[in-house]
Amino acid sequence: MYLPKHFQVDDPQILAQLIAKYPLATLVGNLDGHLEINHLPLMLSPDGKKLHGHIARINPLVKVAAQENQKVTAVFHGPNAYITPAWYPSKQETGKVVPTWNYAVVHAVGELSLINNPDWIRAHVSQMTDIHEPTYAFNWRLDDAPEEYVQMMLKAIIGIEIEVINIVGKFKLSQNRSPAEYAGVVENLQKSPEENLQDMLNLMKKP
Repeated sequence: MYLPKHFQVDDPQILAQLIAKYPLATLVGNLDGHLEINHLPLMLSPDGKKLHGHIARINPLVKVAAQENQKVTAVFHGPNAYITPAWYPSKQETGKVVPTWNYAVVHAVGELSLINNPDWIRAHVSQMTDIHEPTYAFNWRLDDAPEEYVQMMLKAIIGIEIEVINIVGKFKLSQNRSPAEYAGVVENLQKSPEENLQDMLNLMKKP
């Protein structure tokens, strides 16, 4: 990843916050000489050293994990927004401005392994459900489904663990613009009702 120093974020708390809010990762591994790309939610352990998730047992990631010392990259995508040059004061002054795109991502590189423990898999799925159900003001729990059906579904999946070797964020939030242009972006984001632009605004306004 191209990562200018002024866009680099290493603070573990900030990275963990983005992963928690945007848990759907693009997981990239190597399988027989080609890239195996999957999209799945992952949870970061409290100590920031492991990522956990689950996949179908027939997912090719199972073969990726079977390879020795297999490293994968999990990419978490935060807010993103098109930034028009019309928001920069310099557009009126010189016209020497072009559009850009602001975004926040986290890349986590680590070694992939499988967790074939029924108790762990059930606890993991229950935990993930309990975390995300309140988002929709509901409280569905795994035990609400018939036990026979739950057992059938759980047998079709397997847990995965990624031992994190390196994790870094790229938060491209107009830090490379002048204070006046940065303020112009923030001011115009505040006027937009678009949810993704409000998410970008909230990220830019953080200290």
